[in-house]
Amino acid sequence: MKRWVLLSLLIICFACKDKKIDFSGEVPLKAEDFITVFPKITGSFLIADSNLVRKADTTRIGYKALVQFIPDSALKPFVGKDKKTLIRPVGIIEKENENYLILNFTKQKKTTAVVFVTDKKLSYLASKELITDQKTDQYYRFVSINKEPTFMINREKMSSDNTAKFTRAGWVYNNEGFFMLVINDSNEDPEKTAVINPIDTLPRKNKWSGDYVKNDKNYISIRDGKDLNTYLFFIHFEKDKGSCVGELKGEFKLKTGTTAIYLQNGDPCVIDFNFSGNYVNVKEQGSCGNHRGIKCFFDDAYRKKREPKTKKKKSS
Repeated sequence: MKRWVLLSLLIICFACKDKKIDFSGEVPLKAEDFITVFPKITGSFLIADSNLVRKADTTRIGYKALVQFIPDSALKPFVGKDKKTLIRPVGIIEKENENYLILNFTKQKKTTAVVFVTDKKLSYLASKELITDQKTDQYYRFVSINKEPTFMINREKMSSDNTAKFTRAGWVYNNEGFFMLVINDSNEDPEKTAVINPIDTLPRKNKWSGDYVKNDKNYISIRDGKDLNTYLFFIHFEKDKGSCVGELKGEFKLKTGTTAIYLQNGDPCVIDFNFSGNYVNVKEQGSCGNHRGIKCFFDDAYRKKREPKTKKKKSS
């Protein structure tokens, strides 16, 4: 008798384990159950316009299920009024404070990949469209995602002179609740993609303020901050013949009379500044991949540019 009772309990346990989760949305979903539908992404990941559909899992997520975790206002651009849009999970990137849920939305033969950011309790924070599979030009489009994660949205094509033309835009989620552009690199139109110094016109009266340059594509501008120990800076560099680009605008604080550090909450990037005479040495200490290419670093020396002399007015 005891054996039959034990056997019955085991059968019940296995039956419970094998019970499929209903992702239609007709029944309430627990966060811990909903998250199981997403394959885990642990390393670098690439999605192209040519394999977008194949990248998704075969499981279908009902709109009513998804809206339990993602607000209707965030889904509307990809679903519209057609609540029968085919929604499939692509994967999940789990970080210490956030989850990144990547989903495919297929409507009228067009598939769009979107990333949704949630906190660890699956409360919605932000979203961004990544790529679609509809070709309207000669470009090949793909998204490369690193472990940080940075979402690098790329487009490439061969021009009439048989050279590769490209545009790359790197996006990261920040702790202010939105995605921000951290990398913008292109060889398609030099005039449109020229580097613009966003702090150029700010005051430069403090000791270390000024422009430190190697050439017109490798420089750091330093401007006065809120006090004598705080400075604003903008750094731009291009290495390996322009194939690796870094750019960062921020604020650093002096640690001593000649050393300073860039350290900002929510950004894993840490940069040391060392001033010596007319030079500033920049050294990356933290993980600054959100602000540069994967094969180059914030690690160089720049010479201070002489300020143009202002002509004194002759007294009458």
